[in-house]
Amino acid sequence: MMTNKELANIFKEISFFLEIEEVPFKPYAYRRAAMALEGLSESVESIYQQGGSRSIQDVPGIGKHIAQKIEEYLETGAIKYYQDLKKKHPFQIRELTAVEGLGPKMAETLYKKLNIKSLVDLEKKARQHKIADLPYFGQQTEKNILEGIAFLKKSQQRFLLAEVLPVVRLIQKQLLSLKEVKKIAIAGSIRRMKETIGDVDFLVVSENPEKTMNAFCSLFDIIKVWAKGPTKASVRLKQGFDVDLRVVPKQSYGAALQYFTGSKEHNIHLRKIAITKGYKLNEYGLFKKSKIIAGQKEKEIYQALDMFFPPPEIREDRGEIEAALRQYKKEKNGLPRLIELKDIRGDLHNHSTWNGGKNTIKEMAFEAKNIGYHYIGISDHTKFLRIENGLDEKKLSQQAKEIDKLNKEFKKSKDNFIILHGCEANILKDGSLDIKDNALKQLDYVIAGVHSQLNMDKEAMTERIIRAMKNPYVHIISHPTGRLLKQRNPYPLDIDKIIRVARETKTVLEINASPVRLDLNDINIKKAIENKVKLSINSDAHQKNQLSYIQYGVAQARRGWAGEKDIINTLSVKALLKLIKSKK
Repeated sequence: MMTNKELANIFKEISFFLEIEEVPFKPYAYRRAAMALEGLSESVESIYQQGGSRSIQDVPGIGKHIAQKIEEYLETGAIKYYQDLKKKHPFQIRELTAVEGLGPKMAETLYKKLNIKSLVDLEKKARQHKIADLPYFGQQTEKNILEGIAFLKKSQQRFLLAEVLPVVRLIQKQLLSLKEVKKIAIAGSIRRMKETIGDVDFLVVSENPEKTMNAFCSLFDIIKVWAKGPTKASVRLKQGFDVDLRVVPKQSYGAALQYFTGSKEHNIHLRKIAITKGYKLNEYGLFKKSKIIAGQKEKEIYQALDMFFPPPEIREDRGEIEAALRQYKKEKNGLPRLIELKDIRGDLHNHSTWNGGKNTIKEMAFEAKNIGYHYIGISDHTKFLRIENGLDEKKLSQQAKEIDKLNKEFKKSKDNFIILHGCEANILKDGSLDIKDNALKQLDYVIAGVHSQLNMDKEAMTERIIRAMKNPYVHIISHPTGRLLKQRNPYPLDIDKIIRVARETKTVLEINASPVRLDLNDINIKKAIENKVKLSINSDAHQKNQLSYIQYGVAQARRGWAGEKDIINTLSVKALLKLIKSKK
């Protein structure tokens, strides 16, 4: 799948270069092609091998001319059009624009005025206060650039969960196919489903460790073998992250899995519990002096410590150990029953071709139905977001007619499925919405989110969102803190006040499952639940393949201790609409 990512990055850069040159329409076409490639579940190379250039054109979002460039890349390893643009603009456009607030035209200005070609150049000139003197930049922009660079450096060695998990599952499958491997488990932060991952740990029980190590070090996409021993190996993949494999004895497998799952804080607390009971706990087992009490199975470790089994996702020492301890010998389990993927009955935040999505409403609906959902919500952007063809009041009314027509078809065929009509309205600077209430009240539900002017101070941004929540037609706040993982921090926000007002106004807060957002985060999800605020897990899909993002939102919800009752889209459509109408 690396070819998909490489091509997507190239097309993003082409779109930036064309934006600098003020070429109409084409930048959007290349951005759309990049998104299409990132959303593919199959390698574009294998698509090409099966059906040539014509088969690539069948991918939604990729037209004839871009398909020809993909063919050129697959056949030659380069795209001449891209190389020519790079010669005209000889600076690292993607690297520079990764800094929050630094757009392509600003990057071009910095190159022309200060010969800034890279992130290193940018930081050097900013620290020398050369940028502040440029027209239309100033001291605040220079300060923002330095803060953006610091943020990038901090997140540089972390990888999105969605980037790592598919590769890890493939490695797991390959290792499990070896007859020598009797057990295998993913450990570390990826087992806890953290939003970003540093490296990956595998544990195996094997009858032939040497053969297992040889197979592991011969995996696809390995660019470096850091170490290889009789029971441990460490490699780096082409994707940029490291993977460690440990072969452990059968009798220690459960103890090793518990230990290497972490977190460090959870393990320290657990070892203290063990000490108070006269035991010693490590990766080899739970011991009473030299006698092993438990170790072969992970659950046995917790049982021996008189505890219920805490799900891996919540092992962060945020109360799970206290909740897991058997209280007063009454066998009372204080741990929550966490939400599961199968509990989700529908997805409310999705975009269609009406506002820049890659699939029609009908295509999105059939994909949702095939997943097993009972409903899908179409919530295209409203008019403020012109770059995504945001809908005005008239277009929303026209869209309603298409949805009504499709719902009649579902009803006629006796499908237990319905399309709900919503929108994602834009919260303007003063907290008002960019669409009239008369149009909003015609919809099944309304999502509202902040998409512009993110640099407001904490008090102003908080009041901006609160005003939107007090609108009787706003039911859900999308991606409430506005963060983009590895790209930008959350905007300044009093999240405790937001949660308090959400409860007062019966406004639902979103857990946006887009891998780059995962917003709310786990800590704020737990706060919301403790304050009895309802949540919604949504994929924010812009094409049908992205409906699968819901798995990352469910993982995030689990990390925040969310149960089925906390999430509104676990409800039947009748119960969901009743809950939404209760705000009015």
